[in-house]
Amino acid sequence: MNTVLIANRGEIAVRIIRAVRDMGLASVAVYADSDADALHVRLADTAYALDGTASDETYLDGDKLIAIAQRAGADAVHPGYGFLSENADFARAVIAAGLTWIGPSPEAIEALGNKLTAREIATRVGAPLAPGTHEPVENAAAVEAFAEEHGLPIIIKAAHGGGGRGMKIVHEARDIADAFDSAVREAKAAFGRGECFVERFLHTPRHVEAQILADAHGHIIVAGTRDCSLQRRNQKLVEEAPAPFLTDDQRQRIHDSAKAICREAGYTSAATVEYLVAPDGLISFLEVNTRLQVEHPVTEATSGLDIVAEQLRIADGLPLSVTHDPPATGHAIEFRLNAEDPARGFLPFPGTITRFEAPTGPGIRVDSGIASGGQVPEHFDSLIAKLIVHGATRAQAIRRARSALAELAIEGVPTVAPFHQAVLDEPAFVDESAFAVHTHWIETAFSQTLAASPYLAQATPDDRRQRFTIELDGKAVQLGLPARLFAAAHDANSNSVGAATSADDNEAETSAIVASINGRLVKWQVEDSTDIAEGDTVAVLEAMKMETEVTAHRAGRITCGSQAAGDTVAQGDILGRID
Repeated sequence: MNTVLIANRGEIAVRIIRAVRDMGLASVAVYADSDADALHVRLADTAYALDGTASDETYLDGDKLIAIAQRAGADAVHPGYGFLSENADFARAVIAAGLTWIGPSPEAIEALGNKLTAREIATRVGAPLAPGTHEPVENAAAVEAFAEEHGLPIIIKAAHGGGGRGMKIVHEARDIADAFDSAVREAKAAFGRGECFVERFLHTPRHVEAQILADAHGHIIVAGTRDCSLQRRNQKLVEEAPAPFLTDDQRQRIHDSAKAICREAGYTSAATVEYLVAPDGLISFLEVNTRLQVEHPVTEATSGLDIVAEQLRIADGLPLSVTHDPPATGHAIEFRLNAEDPARGFLPFPGTITRFEAPTGPGIRVDSGIASGGQVPEHFDSLIAKLIVHGATRAQAIRRARSALAELAIEGVPTVAPFHQAVLDEPAFVDESAFAVHTHWIETAFSQTLAASPYLAQATPDDRRQRFTIELDGKAVQLGLPARLFAAAHDANSNSVGAATSADDNEAETSAIVASINGRLVKWQVEDSTDIAEGDTVAVLEAMKMETEVTAHRAGRITCGSQAAGDTVAQGDILGRID
């Protein structure tokens, strides 16, 4: 290989560009319109426009990507994670074009990237499994039939891809139809395919995974385990390596079965074999991600391996640099820095990063796809950077993480950093004797503690907005201003806002249903001019590949706005009224 096209964006594109440079190779970046000034474009040796905005016309357009690779003189393609990284047809097309595919074979992607056939392989090698369907379910009725046979709760999962997209947990039978439709939509948006299957959902499990590296010379190793239990909406927020508080027997079973699954599939390149570990110690195979994982840096920190460099070696026909399972050195924790507001239910917030200052010091690594002045586009994932902290022990890593998060400065959009600070004060995460986190801990046991956390209350004032209603050409419109600007204006003329507010304005503001995010209206969930109860879902919005429900703030009769499914809406837009 001489020149590698990176078929991705953001922090993972930057990470791959640096590994490619370390190996003495040239890099080619691609970019959507909104990424024209992105960091990965500036760092690559050359960069080419994808001429589009949405995923399906840019990073999911395989034909465009291959054409650019050929035009740029690239002889290899690295897909990163997400987008087309687990698309066997794209891998096959790359190979057919005479390019080196930096990843597993198309056949291995099909076998293991499809969660259904992965379950069959896991069964053949003796890995434990929770009950689930063996084929994609055709419709919500099939999901309901499964729930009747196996009981609730259940989880609906996209059969292709990973990263928590297209995953919906259902606790009540009445919610099955909406959950199935939403899972299919998210799967199509994230992976271009909407097939889903169903499994019995295990209550309060930990999420533990094994990092596999396998070459074409018969070597297969587990570079380490990770715990990724801190999730919200099935999206990982904190990961650590090695997975703490496992018995030697549990760790060995995970290592052995992960290798066996990948060996059975004839796998080469990097893969992650994921498991659920129940409170009683039961280990249940979950899925295989046939790509590089977002959380790979924590395993790099504890194994001493460069996992991207190993991928490049494997794709170039070389053996692994290490052919045995490396022992873990110290402990590492990764904190995903998403442009989301934990004080508002982790709503995604596209916008401009006005200030980005990364922490430094022993054991500190920051993988970023953005710098001060950079844009967080609304069309793509909310991840902007990752903070990785390594220490000699888990306790030292936690102490270093507290210092690093205190030094971190990101302004312009809210981030989940205050959530991370709150987690590091929580005994259920920090203390071995009290360790009690699980995949839904954030949304259950931790939710009230998080809501009351001083870290959320102390978030940068620029990240908060004060909203009030003004009248424009006879139409009530909500105006949002940064809190500090609003406060300054209010102090300068304390009567200015009050004088312009009438009883009618107050009623208009009280009745308004407001868009909580910048995004796209997926659908109305209610009919116009019908009576609804407080808490009912009235509409579904989508931004950054995630769906968000808009709920009724009071009971009454709804008047829907003029927005139709597919229309773009801005945060604060009035979607309708409840009178």
